[in-house]
Amino acid sequence: MTIYFYKVWQPYGCFSNFSPHGIQIEGTYWATVEHYYQAQKFVGSMDAVIIPVIHAAATPEEAAALGRCTTRQLRRDWDLVKTQVMRAAVLKKFLAHTEIKEVLLTTGDEVLVENSPTDYFWGCGSDHTGHNHLGKILMSVREEIRKLMSLAVI
Repeated sequence: MTIYFYKVWQPYGCFSNFSPHGIQIEGTYWATVEHYYQAQKFVGSMDAVIIPVIHAAATPEEAAALGRCTTRQLRRDWDLVKTQVMRAAVLKKFLAHTEIKEVLLTTGDEVLVENSPTDYFWGCGSDHTGHNHLGKILMSVREEIRKLMSLAVI
């Protein structure tokens, strides 16, 4: 059975990047994965001044809006690194929060799909033909956590 997730308040909402599960990366605490991800778009770019504004955003929705502004210049390598950035943040999130790590592990080997009607890269899109990269990252993180647990590393 495929497990679909999207909104924070829905079942499996903890899989959303908007879920209220902060992460610590490179010495900085980020309120959500969404805050971190949106800020990383501008590292080393001429618009890097927006990073602290995104960091301080009151909500993940606000952070997303700031990061999606089309008038700002993204870092040059963004298309090459964005999935690595997302995976690192998602892994940190599930390693840092035991309660959601357990939710992820209880999904067994089910396929996880971000049921976004508008996102065909991270989600499945309205017609379910999207790439579902967030779902694939979650399944990869689930497998990595299992391996770490079998080694008694976590």
